[in-house]
Amino acid sequence: MREAAQADGSGQRGRRPARPDPAAGPVEAFADRLWRLKLEAGDPSFTEMSSQLGAAASKSSLAAAAQGRTLASWGTTWEFVRVLAVDRLGHDAAETEREWHELWRRTKALAELGDTGLPGAVAETGRAEAVPGPVVGVPQAVEDAPAEAEAVVPAAGFEGESAGAVTAPQVVPGRRPRLNTVGLVTVAALAVLVAVAGGVAFFSEERPVRKPPAAQPTIQVDDSVFEGDITYPDGTLVRRGESFEKVWRIRNTGTVEWEGRFLMRANDAICDAPDRVEIPRTRPGESVDLRVRVRAPRKSGKCRIYWKMVDGQGRTFFPGKRPIFLDVRVG
Repeated sequence: MREAAQADGSGQRGRRPARPDPAAGPVEAFADRLWRLKLEAGDPSFTEMSSQLGAAASKSSLAAAAQGRTLASWGTTWEFVRVLAVDRLGHDAAETEREWHELWRRTKALAELGDTGLPGAVAETGRAEAVPGPVVGVPQAVEDAPAEAEAVVPAAGFEGESAGAVTAPQVVPGRRPRLNTVGLVTVAALAVLVAVAGGVAFFSEERPVRKPPAAQPTIQVDDSVFEGDITYPDGTLVRRGESFEKVWRIRNTGTVEWEGRFLMRANDAICDAPDRVEIPRTRPGESVDLRVRVRAPRKSGKCRIYWKMVDGQGRTFFPGKRPIFLDVRVG
């Protein structure tokens, strides 16, 4: 049987990836939602999404996200969604990022729990509906059995017991225990002492000092702004085999200090460049120059490489912002 073929934007035709079954599980349902977005945006090829539309992810990563075998990272998912929903369909970037990130987070939680009972709800609405069943970690309510009213008094107050003896309370059904004289006197004396002590404390207590209201915690904001290309502006012609340094300048416009952060390469290209570059420590309000060493290939062509800011574990900062990129011609 002949496989269905699809042009990938490079002049070659290949096998069209099979569309996932949304009823197979939450990951497949999420991938099917990506497929529907792709169709709504005109069904561009994954090569076109990665090159012409500017997704900061390789065409293989985009294709894998839509196949639904595993859940793609949020960074890859957002680049898939951004170029289609925001750049091509004109949806609001902030609202789109919030909606899809919540859907991705729910899908990830369902996949980790092994819950395959809600793929339809996830695919259609993005929400996981409540499932009847026991709640883990919450004990079931137990009805208290009715108990007979019985009189229980301390051991020291029962008749016939020596002073100071401590025994278990005696319960006599149908009979009200009686306190002896010593017990009544003792209880009365204690009540008087408590009342006197309370009165003394009341009249001698100083008026409490009212404390000033606690200071509200400062909200931390992590943000950046691109200030420009310092070297090799977009469209610059470089010689074949040439080594050069690309420099961008960005400013820390938030209240969080940048430390332990890196630029992570997000796609493949004909140029040779490192996968990760350290970002110098940058305080709020400061600008920083980001430098990457690049080597042009021995053949002519177009070189475009995207980088995103990440931490030491590869977690992406500013997912709603476009990545910085190198865009030169080699000839």
